[in-house]
Amino acid sequence: MGGRGRTTGRIRLAAELRRLRDLSGVSGRELARRISISQSKVSRIESGTVMPSLPEVTAWGTALGASQATLDHLAFQTNLAYTEVQPWRDVLRGQGHIQDEVQEREAFARHLRTFQPTIVPGLLQTAEYARRVFSTYQPPYTEEDLRAAVAARVDRQQLMFDPDRQFDFLVAEGALHWRPGPAHVLLGQLDRIASIMTLENVSIGLIRYDQEAVTLISHGFVIYEGTEDNMGFVTVEAIHASITVNDPRDVEVYRNRWSALREMAIFGEDARAYLTTLTDDIRTTPGDRSAGVPRSVSTKPRHG
Repeated sequence: MGGRGRTTGRIRLAAELRRLRDLSGVSGRELARRISISQSKVSRIESGTVMPSLPEVTAWGTALGASQATLDHLAFQTNLAYTEVQPWRDVLRGQGHIQDEVQEREAFARHLRTFQPTIVPGLLQTAEYARRVFSTYQPPYTEEDLRAAVAARVDRQQLMFDPDRQFDFLVAEGALHWRPGPAHVLLGQLDRIASIMTLENVSIGLIRYDQEAVTLISHGFVIYEGTEDNMGFVTVEAIHASITVNDPRDVEVYRNRWSALREMAIFGEDARAYLTTLTDDIRTTPGDRSAGVPRSVSTKPRHG
């Protein structure tokens, strides 16, 4: 979960908990017995796969005879890990792209829920759409990094063909109109979305702007749900940074927002009919509206 080249608050906390147990000489099995969790959960906490709750961290330290100063330090580290802000300049330092890191997160989850108001989500993008999205980034990719990023994003999509995983998408109307290139790029992208809709483990809802709103459409986010002993987490892509939300109370806020957004979406045949209408409108629009329009600096998410 730490990705290449950076250490997250969750990984730092995991390392400290592992170090404390090692110094105490207590086995993972014995620690699990003392704090009433499974040995496998102890292992997942120490690997950074599972984010422990503050009561679990406190129980962990107490069971190992940690001093009050150590307990206070662990509590501080836990609170820091619950909401992590990683500036893109730090996330991308020493690596051309972070698609492999995103893939690690996606492989962890059994259920992903993605909301995007302004751009087609990365897991649904065609290679050409992805290439043009990556080409708008500032600072720009090198040609080598651009090819690698596109290939890695397409490789991530193979996970959607795992029937044991569930993928839910909510895409606002604006994302379906945003064009990173000529009309044929968007036409191919809309066709891709319609094709993915046929997968039984994938749900794609489209939020039309002429629907009555029951909540605000703000920024995009992804909710990752894992095993039963994991509380789940959320990622948010701001212009300046990647934000990871681990606090269960805040994760629940995003789950509630997802439910409200879902009430505004159309699915199934209604969604396919809307894509057909949008496709027909693009095909019948005379000329290429993107011709002659200068490319502006993008504020689109860097990896979604």
